[in-house]
Amino acid sequence: MRVLPALLVALALVACGGGERAAPDASPRSETTLLVSAAANLADVLPPLLDAFQERTGIRVQVNYGNTAQLAAQIERGAPADLFLAADRQHVETLAAKGLVLPDTVRVYARGKLVLWWRADSGLALSSLEDLRSGLVRRIAIANPDQAPYGAAARQALQRLGLWEALQPRIVIAENIQQAFQYARSGNADVAFTALSLVVNEPGQRLEVARELYDPIDQALAVVKGTPREAAARRLADYLAGPEAAALWQRYGYELPALVSR
Repeated sequence: MRVLPALLVALALVACGGGERAAPDASPRSETTLLVSAAANLADVLPPLLDAFQERTGIRVQVNYGNTAQLAAQIERGAPADLFLAADRQHVETLAAKGLVLPDTVRVYARGKLVLWWRADSGLALSSLEDLRSGLVRRIAIANPDQAPYGAAARQALQRLGLWEALQPRIVIAENIQQAFQYARSGNADVAFTALSLVVNEPGQRLEVARELYDPIDQALAVVKGTPREAAARRLADYLAGPEAAALWQRYGYELPALVSR
């Protein structure tokens, strides 16, 4: 019979996909896994951003969260990382000056906002930072101001109001901004200075700190020099700083570089 050879050819074409069945916009899936060192204030906004990125590219991402100074120090010591997402510009630019990140990838991806947050059941009614003088506020959590940009911003705000020295006995130092928030959420602190992004979807009360009380929290990123996954890391950097991610950054309370007046 002469049907068999024709059938075999047809089966072979099906197994190979027929050569013409791929969708015009389909992109090849990747088995790459990127390691990102990210500031703790990104703990809520970054997962949905990375889920969308993986869905689009097939590139998986693992994240190491921490305070910016510690993460920068880890990169200086050679800890594995493909992309660094800091909570400021200074640490990224310092790494660039030392030749540890690729200078052409350094850019600001978002500007953060500092807030004071407290539990709804705390009994506190605060309308300004001056109200922190109240005897009802016994413990005030902030991220380590010597290592965490949001902690430095909180200290700066209190200093500009002349409150820092007076409130020193009540200050509780957390390792990073996420831990500061957890102190207040668990009741181990009465209030916490934290990032708006961490509490934008959180029940409770918050007071946005006036912008003139602290220097802008411009958050920068960069691809780590020497990564064997440079192309994928650049792709992620472009995505996070690009138009597709913009709406989600704004939903979590960040300002975008294009909307920030210089």
